[in-house]
Amino acid sequence: MTTFKSTPHTVRERMVIKLGGSTLEGLTEEFFKNFKKLQQQYDLIITHGGGPAINRTLEAQNITSYTVEGIRVTSEAAIDVVQSTLIGIVNPSLVHELTQAGITAVGLNGFDSQLLLADYLDEATYGFVGEVKQINTNLLDRLIEAGIVPVIACVATTTEGQALNINGDTVASEVALAVNAKSLLLVTDVDGIRIQEQYQDEVTPQMINAWIASEDIYGGMIPKVQGALTCLQAGIPTVQIVGAALTGTIIKSEGK
Repeated sequence: MTTFKSTPHTVRERMVIKLGGSTLEGLTEEFFKNFKKLQQQYDLIITHGGGPAINRTLEAQNITSYTVEGIRVTSEAAIDVVQSTLIGIVNPSLVHELTQAGITAVGLNGFDSQLLLADYLDEATYGFVGEVKQINTNLLDRLIEAGIVPVIACVATTTEGQALNINGDTVASEVALAVNAKSLLLVTDVDGIRIQEQYQDEVTPQMINAWIASEDIYGGMIPKVQGALTCLQAGIPTVQIVGAALTGTIIKSEGK
């Protein structure tokens, strides 16, 4: 009798890519090219917000919007705009761009098989804003196993079916933790952290805090790095701030 040794199934590492803001509305050919290169090594999941598109619709409908501690206070009228804009416009547009680039992708949001279950964060303060309580990783697993890139809009649902707005970095972090991602990529309009005209390949939280204190990190980069540090503190092994090339600055804790 002839026997054959079975080849063990190699589990590929996972990576979450968070797209937001102006970056989402200006994806380049270079981005899609490098996305395909990453696919050769990792199983990829995309999460996205859509702040500029939401702001335009809110303004057009004369709906007041403001933030408290970086979180968009979301009224009943505003959550309708957030839901319709992210799920109805931004998400399908992104999926279409990926498809046109030859990438098999499917659009998702919190309502799909209760992908993102949430409770109110603090209804009195923030309105219809949620905090993630549960992520349906089985759904993500099945899509990834089928070679499909999940593209997740940052809209969650309560068990009763109420849509809740979730901060984009928060969803990216929660998804990355839930799927045991090796890294989280925060795609921005710059190619990483630049100190004295020099882009940094690898940094630590301690280095970042020192650069903020010395004002080598300033302006719009401050919230970017603070968001990255929050994700790192949540338990993600590495967080990267990257540009269209999907390479940039790797942020990792001391000793890792």
